[in-house]
Amino acid sequence: MAAAATMAAAAREMVLRAGTLDMEEEEGPLGGGPGLQETLQLGELDITSDEFILDEVDVHIQANLEDELVKEALKTGVDLRHYSKQVELELQQIEQKSIRDYIQESENIASLHNQITACDAVLERMEQMLGAFQSDLSSISSEIRILQEQSGAMNIRLRNRQAVRGKLGELVDGLVVPSALVTAILEAPVTEPRFLEQLQELDAKAAAVREQEARGTAACADVRGVLDRLRVKAVTKIREFILQKIYSFRKPMTNYQIPQTALLKYRFFYQFLLGNERATAKEIRDEYVETLSKIYLSYYRSYLGRLMKVQYEEVAEKDDLMGVEDTAKKGFFSKPSLRSRNTIFTLGTRGSVISPTELEAPILVPHTAQRGEQRYPFEALFRSQHYALLDNSCREYLFICEFFVVSGPAAHDLFHAVMGRTLSMTLKHLESYLADCYDAIAVFLCIHIVLRFRNIAAKRDVPALDRYWEQVLALLWPRFELILEMNVQSVRSTDPQRLGGLDTRPHYITRRYAEFSSALVSINQTIPNERTMQLLGQLQVEVENFVLRVAAEFSSRKEQLVFLINNYDMMLGVLMERAADDSKEVESFQQLLNARTQEFIEELLSPPFGGLVAFVKEAEALIERGQAERLRGEEARVTQLIRGFGSSWKSSVESLSQDVMRSFTNFRNGTSIIQGALTQLIQLYHRFHRVLSQPQLRALPARAELINIHHLMVELKKHKPNF
Repeated sequence: MAAAATMAAAAREMVLRAGTLDMEEEEGPLGGGPGLQETLQLGELDITSDEFILDEVDVHIQANLEDELVKEALKTGVDLRHYSKQVELELQQIEQKSIRDYIQESENIASLHNQITACDAVLERMEQMLGAFQSDLSSISSEIRILQEQSGAMNIRLRNRQAVRGKLGELVDGLVVPSALVTAILEAPVTEPRFLEQLQELDAKAAAVREQEARGTAACADVRGVLDRLRVKAVTKIREFILQKIYSFRKPMTNYQIPQTALLKYRFFYQFLLGNERATAKEIRDEYVETLSKIYLSYYRSYLGRLMKVQYEEVAEKDDLMGVEDTAKKGFFSKPSLRSRNTIFTLGTRGSVISPTELEAPILVPHTAQRGEQRYPFEALFRSQHYALLDNSCREYLFICEFFVVSGPAAHDLFHAVMGRTLSMTLKHLESYLADCYDAIAVFLCIHIVLRFRNIAAKRDVPALDRYWEQVLALLWPRFELILEMNVQSVRSTDPQRLGGLDTRPHYITRRYAEFSSALVSINQTIPNERTMQLLGQLQVEVENFVLRVAAEFSSRKEQLVFLINNYDMMLGVLMERAADDSKEVESFQQLLNARTQEFIEELLSPPFGGLVAFVKEAEALIERGQAERLRGEEARVTQLIRGFGSSWKSSVESLSQDVMRSFTNFRNGTSIIQGALTQLIQLYHRFHRVLSQPQLRALPARAELINIHHLMVELKKHKPNF
């Protein structure tokens, strides 16, 4: 219906516009009745205007012509006037029908109006109620803010009161002296646990009172008198108890370590004295220092005196040097019983004293050793003495630090106050002994004992003995170097002509050196020291010179070489038993032995095969210079060499082998020399074969008498000795 109404309105508008235009065309500008004149309002037209009204009318007409309904009407040829009237009639009918519908629904419309009016009244009342509620909420919000402010203020006052209560409670608790504390301090023995507990409580209260007095708290005056009386009573009981323990150290045959360990359980006693009665604390410390220093001094003086009684009776003297002539009186390499005499240049089992198991073994008990008639070298006594010193010093240092509450320099000073006299006595005894000591191995072992004990003390975190170890080493090192230099000088000044009869066997001086050097090298390998190696190097040079001087006393070069090889081989063998294979001493003597062995082999082959050696060398030289033609004149000489070798080589080799085995004391070394000589002989004969293969000697008839080189090798193997 709405679309139809729209179409009708549009059609009527166009019809009206068209009718108006038709009337204007038919009647003219001046025709028509008064109604037309009123509609057109010609009086308002301005025909002189540039924008004539007809232009606007054309625009409207053109726009209406674009309408789809108008286009359809014009296309079908509908009469617009008739169509307009028809549309207008339909509109009137629709309007009347709508009015009738409104009249029929008038009651409902009136009811709806009443309902809307009632709703408006209800909404108005709701608006009034919400406004009142909003006003109430505003007043409640302000009241809540006021309550929050009051609650915050109350919380602050509560926290302040609780803080004051806590501080006041602490103050009261710190000042109030309970009856249990008074009873325990006055009546309980100091050894009971409750006395120690209440003593700690008393110490805490005394500290709290001192702190509050510094702040000006007036309530401290109420308890000061009570605390002072309790403190005096506690100090008196503690002083008597600790002094009684210290005095118990002095009883004869008492193991002072037992009461000393018991004191550690009551170390708080001394801390209490230190904080409340320093004069009494100093008295106890001084009494402890005086008592323990005397006990340690007496113990170590007695132990040291008894210990020296179980030392070997025969010790090295100033004449017991490496280069001193070996006589019946000074039988260095005889085999005395180790129960009565210690070796001087031989390490033997003495090196075990620095082994980990032996180093920290229990100390020697002198009266037990005397009862069993046991004797020990000085280094064993030194180890026992210093291990006891180390063990007791570590215990004493740790006790001092824990009981007397000291550390650093203060602990060092207190330790030396206790142990100083004992350490000084030990140093004086060592200095006195070293003045007449000529046992270099013993001194060197003592040095390494000290180095190891110093490491043990460092692991136990006891630095108090560091200075003592340095002082001991300052005594041992110079003495060791002096004894070593004395031995070097003795070897240097030894005159071979004064040594009596000589033979090619290893000399006793070189044997002494080998044993002595291997001993020092094996000890030094554990904790290397460059100064020791320098001194051993000097000694080695002097021994090598000595061996050369003695060898020069032999008339023949062969005897000289036998003597040198025997001595080098002996020294090398002894060194390799203890020293590392790559040590300087081993390498040096190995080179000397190889050089002299090669020279001896050449000397050994010279008598039976000298002519052959000379010819081979001359012929090889001629061939090398390109003068091989000169060999043609040597046919007679070559023939003689071939026949002479073939007839005598077996007997010569047999004689050579026997000579070698008689000359060398070490059969293994003799076997090696024989093998070297036979190998060189085979090489020589092989070279001889190559010379005879030259064109100048190839046609020599005597070549048929040459021994086959492989046959010679097989035959020579039969002469190889087996040991």
